[in-house]
Amino acid sequence: MDILIVGYGRVGARTARVLDEEGHDVTVVDNDQTKVERARARELRVVEGDGSNPAVLTEAGVADADGLGAITGDPKLNFEICMEATELSDCRTVMRVSDDFHEEIYDEFERAVDEIVYPERLGAAGAKTAMLGGNFNAISDLTEQLQLVTIAVEDDSPVIGGHVNDLSVDGGRVYAHGRAREPLTIPLPGTTVEAGDRLAVLAETERVVDVRAALLGA
Repeated sequence: MDILIVGYGRVGARTARVLDEEGHDVTVVDNDQTKVERARARELRVVEGDGSNPAVLTEAGVADADGLGAITGDPKLNFEICMEATELSDCRTVMRVSDDFHEEIYDEFERAVDEIVYPERLGAAGAKTAMLGGNFNAISDLTEQLQLVTIAVEDDSPVIGGHVNDLSVDGGRVYAHGRAREPLTIPLPGTTVEAGDRLAVLAETERVVDVRAALLGA
Protein backbone atom coordinates (compact mmCIF):
# COMPACT_ATOMS: atom_id res chain seq x y z
CA MET A 1 0.00 0.00 0.00
CA ASP A 2 1.07 3.60 -0.63
CA ILE A 3 1.07 5.51 2.64
CA LEU A 4 1.80 9.17 3.42
CA ILE A 5 3.05 10.05 6.88
CA VAL A 6 2.79 13.77 7.62
CA GLY A 7 4.90 14.56 10.65
CA TYR A 8 8.14 12.71 11.32
CA GLY A 9 8.36 13.20 15.05
CA ARG A 10 8.58 10.42 17.61
CA VAL A 11 5.28 8.75 16.70
CA GLY A 12 5.44 9.46 12.98
CA ALA A 13 8.95 8.06 12.71
CA ARG A 14 8.02 4.84 14.49
CA THR A 15 4.88 4.41 12.43
CA ALA A 16 6.79 5.00 9.19
CA ARG A 17 9.46 2.51 10.23
CA VAL A 18 6.94 -0.24 11.02
CA LEU A 19 5.10 0.29 7.73
CA ASP A 20 8.34 0.38 5.73
CA GLU A 21 9.61 -2.81 7.35
CA GLU A 22 6.35 -4.54 6.42
CA GLY A 23 6.92 -3.68 2.77
CA HIS A 24 4.57 -0.73 2.28
CA ASP A 25 5.58 2.25 0.15
CA VAL A 26 5.99 5.10 2.63
CA THR A 27 6.39 8.78 1.85
CA VAL A 28 7.21 11.19 4.67
CA VAL A 29 6.17 14.84 4.64
CA ASP A 30 7.74 17.30 7.09
CA ASN A 31 8.97 20.88 7.03
CA ASP A 32 11.64 20.43 9.71
CA GLN A 33 15.07 20.05 8.11
CA THR A 34 16.42 17.86 10.90
CA LYS A 35 13.48 15.47 10.64
CA VAL A 36 13.71 15.44 6.86
CA GLU A 37 17.37 14.44 7.04
CA ARG A 38 16.57 11.78 9.63
CA ALA A 39 13.89 10.27 7.38
CA ARG A 40 16.19 10.31 4.36
CA ALA A 41 18.88 8.60 6.43
CA ARG A 42 16.44 5.71 6.83
CA GLU A 43 16.13 5.69 3.02
CA LEU A 44 12.50 6.77 3.07
CA ARG A 45 11.01 8.86 0.29
CA VAL A 46 10.64 12.39 1.69
CA VAL A 47 8.88 15.53 0.52
CA GLU A 48 9.96 18.60 2.43
CA GLY A 49 7.22 21.12 3.09
CA ASP A 50 4.05 22.01 4.96
CA GLY A 51 1.69 19.01 4.91
CA SER A 52 -1.36 21.27 5.05
CA ASN A 53 -0.34 22.82 1.71
CA PRO A 54 -2.24 21.15 -1.17
CA ALA A 55 0.75 21.55 -3.49
CA VAL A 56 3.00 19.67 -1.05
CA LEU A 57 0.47 16.86 -0.64
CA THR A 58 0.13 16.65 -4.40
CA GLU A 59 3.89 16.39 -4.80
CA ALA A 60 3.92 13.65 -2.16
CA GLY A 61 1.44 11.65 -4.25
CA VAL A 62 -1.72 11.95 -2.21
CA ALA A 63 -3.88 11.38 -5.30
CA ASP A 64 -2.63 7.79 -5.56
CA ALA A 65 -2.17 7.10 -1.85
CA ASP A 66 -4.11 4.40 -0.04
CA GLY A 67 -3.82 6.13 3.30
CA LEU A 68 -2.62 9.34 4.91
CA GLY A 69 -1.62 9.72 8.53
CA ALA A 70 -1.53 13.25 9.91
CA ILE A 71 0.65 12.52 12.94
CA THR A 72 2.13 15.88 13.91
CA GLY A 73 1.93 17.04 17.51
CA ASP A 74 -0.74 19.62 16.64
CA PRO A 75 -4.27 18.12 16.46
CA LYS A 76 -5.73 21.16 14.70
CA LEU A 77 -3.03 20.99 12.05
CA ASN A 78 -3.65 17.27 11.67
CA PHE A 79 -7.33 17.94 11.06
CA GLU A 80 -6.47 20.55 8.42
CA ILE A 81 -4.10 18.10 6.70
CA CYS A 82 -6.78 15.42 6.58
CA MET A 83 -9.31 17.87 5.13
CA GLU A 84 -6.87 18.89 2.40
CA ALA A 85 -6.19 15.22 1.63
CA THR A 86 -9.92 14.54 1.38
CA GLU A 87 -10.24 17.31 -1.19
CA LEU A 88 -7.41 15.87 -3.26
CA SER A 89 -8.08 12.12 -3.08
CA ASP A 90 -10.23 9.36 -1.66
CA CYS A 91 -7.46 7.89 0.50
CA ARG A 92 -8.04 6.75 4.07
CA THR A 93 -7.38 9.60 6.51
CA VAL A 94 -6.07 9.09 10.03
CA MET A 95 -5.39 11.95 12.43
CA ARG A 96 -3.46 12.02 15.68
CA VAL A 97 -5.09 13.62 18.71
CA SER A 98 -3.09 14.29 21.84
CA ASP A 99 -5.03 16.98 23.70
CA ASP A 100 -8.42 17.08 25.36
CA PHE A 101 -11.19 18.81 23.42
CA HIS A 102 -14.87 19.33 24.03
CA GLU A 103 -16.95 16.36 22.95
CA GLU A 104 -18.56 18.27 20.09
CA ILE A 105 -15.12 18.92 18.60
CA TYR A 106 -14.27 15.23 18.80
CA ASP A 107 -17.60 14.51 17.11
CA GLU A 108 -16.61 16.86 14.28
CA PHE A 109 -13.26 15.14 13.93
CA GLU A 110 -14.87 11.69 13.96
CA ARG A 111 -17.34 12.60 11.23
CA ALA A 112 -14.68 14.14 9.02
CA VAL A 113 -11.86 11.56 9.11
CA ASP A 114 -11.72 7.78 8.86
CA GLU A 115 -9.90 7.20 12.13
CA ILE A 116 -8.73 9.10 15.18
CA VAL A 117 -5.71 7.73 17.04
CA TYR A 118 -4.23 8.54 20.44
CA PRO A 119 -0.61 7.43 20.04
CA GLU A 120 0.22 8.32 23.63
CA ARG A 121 -2.23 5.61 24.67
CA LEU A 122 -2.11 3.27 21.73
CA GLY A 123 1.41 3.60 20.33
CA ALA A 124 2.67 3.50 16.77
CA ALA A 125 1.35 -0.03 16.28
CA GLY A 126 -2.19 1.22 16.62
CA ALA A 127 -1.61 4.12 14.26
CA LYS A 128 -0.23 1.68 11.71
CA THR A 129 -3.21 -0.66 12.08
CA ALA A 130 -5.70 2.19 11.73
CA MET A 131 -3.99 3.49 8.59
CA LEU A 132 -4.16 0.11 6.93
CA GLY A 133 -7.89 -0.01 7.57
CA GLY A 134 -7.89 -2.97 9.95
CA ASN A 135 -9.58 -3.45 13.28
CA PHE A 136 -7.54 -2.95 16.44
CA ASN A 137 -4.95 -5.71 16.48
CA ALA A 138 -1.51 -5.08 17.94
CA ILE A 139 -0.82 -8.59 19.21
CA SER A 140 2.20 -9.07 16.99
CA ASP A 141 3.80 -5.99 18.51
CA LEU A 142 3.43 -7.04 22.13
CA THR A 143 6.17 -8.51 24.26
CA GLU A 144 6.09 -11.86 26.00
CA GLN A 145 5.32 -10.08 29.27
CA LEU A 146 2.08 -8.56 27.96
CA GLN A 147 -1.14 -9.88 26.47
CA LEU A 148 -3.92 -8.16 24.60
CA VAL A 149 -7.20 -9.62 25.83
CA THR A 150 -10.78 -8.81 24.91
CA ILE A 151 -13.30 -8.71 27.74
CA ALA A 152 -17.08 -8.68 27.29
CA VAL A 153 -18.78 -6.47 29.87
CA GLU A 154 -21.44 -8.39 31.79
CA ASP A 155 -24.69 -6.99 33.17
CA ASP A 156 -23.41 -6.78 36.74
CA SER A 157 -19.95 -5.41 35.96
CA PRO A 158 -18.88 -2.56 38.28
CA VAL A 159 -17.49 -0.56 35.35
CA ILE A 160 -20.90 -0.02 33.72
CA GLY A 161 -21.71 3.68 33.53
CA GLY A 162 -18.11 4.76 33.92
CA HIS A 163 -16.10 6.57 31.27
CA VAL A 164 -13.92 4.22 29.26
CA ASN A 165 -10.96 6.61 29.33
CA ASP A 166 -11.13 6.74 33.14
CA LEU A 167 -10.93 2.99 33.68
CA SER A 168 -7.91 2.07 35.77
CA VAL A 169 -6.94 -1.49 36.66
CA ASP A 170 -3.78 -2.62 38.39
CA GLY A 171 -1.77 -4.71 35.96
CA GLY A 172 -3.73 -3.68 32.87
CA ARG A 173 -4.87 -0.79 30.74
CA VAL A 174 -7.91 -0.41 28.50
CA TYR A 175 -6.82 0.55 24.99
CA ALA A 176 -9.91 0.06 22.86
CA HIS A 177 -13.66 -0.23 23.19
CA GLY A 178 -16.55 -1.41 21.07
CA ARG A 179 -20.28 -1.76 21.37
CA ALA A 180 -21.67 -5.24 20.83
CA ARG A 181 -20.94 -6.50 17.29
CA GLU A 182 -19.06 -3.30 16.41
CA PRO A 183 -15.31 -3.02 15.68
CA LEU A 184 -13.02 -2.07 18.52
CA THR A 185 -11.85 1.53 18.32
CA ILE A 186 -10.07 4.05 20.52
CA PRO A 187 -12.78 5.56 22.78
CA LEU A 188 -13.58 9.25 22.63
CA PRO A 189 -13.82 11.31 25.81
CA GLY A 190 -17.27 10.88 27.29
CA THR A 191 -17.77 7.34 25.99
CA THR A 192 -19.38 5.32 28.79
CA VAL A 193 -19.40 1.58 29.36
CA GLU A 194 -22.61 -0.35 28.72
CA ALA A 195 -23.51 -3.98 29.30
CA GLY A 196 -22.45 -6.06 26.31
CA ASP A 197 -19.57 -3.75 25.36
CA ARG A 198 -16.15 -5.20 24.62
CA LEU A 199 -12.92 -3.86 26.07
CA ALA A 200 -9.46 -4.51 24.63
CA VAL A 201 -7.06 -4.58 27.56
CA LEU A 202 -3.28 -4.67 27.52
CA ALA A 203 -2.44 -6.69 30.62
CA GLU A 204 0.60 -8.18 32.29
CA THR A 205 0.58 -11.87 31.39
CA GLU A 206 0.76 -12.99 35.00
CA ARG A 207 -2.15 -10.75 36.02
CA VAL A 208 -4.66 -11.36 33.24
CA VAL A 209 -7.02 -13.23 35.58
CA ASP A 210 -6.87 -10.42 38.15
CA VAL A 211 -7.48 -7.75 35.52
CA ARG A 212 -10.48 -9.60 34.16
CA ALA A 213 -11.88 -10.04 37.66
CA ALA A 214 -11.46 -6.34 38.46
CA LEU A 215 -13.36 -5.29 35.35
CA LEU A 216 -16.14 -7.84 35.69
CA GLY A 217 -16.45 -7.74 39.46
CA ALA A 218 -15.89 -11.49 39.77
